[in-house]
Amino acid sequence: MQSDLVAALDIGGTKIAAALVDGGGGLLARAQRPTPAREGAEAVVGAVGEVLAELSGSPMWRRVTAVGIGSAGPVDASAGTVSPVNVPGWRDFPLVERVGEAVGGLPVELVGDGVAMTAAEHWLGAARGHDNALCMVVSTGVGGGLVLGGRLHPGPTGNAGHIGHVSVELDGDPCPCGSYGCVERIASGPNIARRALENGWLPGPDGDVSAAAVAAAARTGDRIALASYGRAAQALAAGIAATAVLVEIDIAVIGGGVAGAGDILLAPLRRALDRYATLSFVRRLTVAPALMGADAGLVGAAAVAARRV
Repeated sequence: MQSDLVAALDIGGTKIAAALVDGGGGLLARAQRPTPAREGAEAVVGAVGEVLAELSGSPMWRRVTAVGIGSAGPVDASAGTVSPVNVPGWRDFPLVERVGEAVGGLPVELVGDGVAMTAAEHWLGAARGHDNALCMVVSTGVGGGLVLGGRLHPGPTGNAGHIGHVSVELDGDPCPCGSYGCVERIASGPNIARRALENGWLPGPDGDVSAAAVAAAARTGDRIALASYGRAAQALAAGIAATAVLVEIDIAVIGGGVAGAGDILLAPLRRALDRYATLSFVRRLTVAPALMGADAGLVGAAAVAARRV
C-alpha cells in the first residue's frame, strides 16, 4: 500500500466500525456506530454511510485507493451481497453497490468477517509464517477462514472456512442456519451461557448471564460452568480436526470474545483435539490464541482490498 490508504469496514450485529488503514496495518483514523440491526435495511446502511462520511472528512481520505469490507455472514462476494444472520433486514442486500456509491466509485472488496480476521492474523498475528492455517472467531457466533498454500482462501463467495456451521452432533439441536448440531450452536458465547443455565448454573448477585460470567465461575471451580466450556471446547476440537484432515492445516488460531476465557477454553480444547486429530499428518496441529484483538476485522478487510487492487 506504501503511501496509499484503504478504508476498511467491519460490520457486525452489534457495531459498525470503520478505519483508514496504512500499508503496515496501522489504523490512522476511526469511526464507529451501533448497528441498528432491528430497524430495517436502510437504517443499517445509513449507519454504514455515517461512518464512511466521518472518515471522508479526514484530509487523509484523498489517499484512499479502495474500500475493504469484512461483514457478518453469510456473504456473497461474487454478487456483492450480504445476508447476515444477526442483521435480519439485510437479505441479499447489495452492500458492495451501496458502499461503492457512497465512496464515489472506489473499488470495493467484500469478504466474510472470519476471512477478514484470518487475513489479519496471517499478515501480522498468530498465523504469520504459517502456510496452512484455520483462524476462528468465537463470539456471539462462530466464524472462520483459511490460509492454504500461503495464501488467503476465501472461496468463490467469500465464506470458505466458516467452521461455525460444520455439524459435529448428528442429532443435535437445530441451528438458526437450518442445520443441526453445528459448532456455533454449541460453542458460541450465548450457547455456552444457555447450556450452563439449563444445567443449573446460578449467576452471581449482579445477574450477569454472559459467557464471560460463566468463565469467571469456571475459574472458581464451578462444576457446571466448567462442563459448559468443556462441551464448547469439544465441539471446536471436532470441527478443527475435521478441517485439518480435509486440508492439512498446521495451526488453528482462536480469537473472539469467548477466547478471552483463556485456558478455561483452550486447555480442554487442546485435550479434546488430542482425541480427534489422530492421523499422522495432523498430530502436530497446534492451537494458539489470536493476537490482533478487536482490530482484526478492520486490518484484514484492508489487507484483502489492498492485495486485490
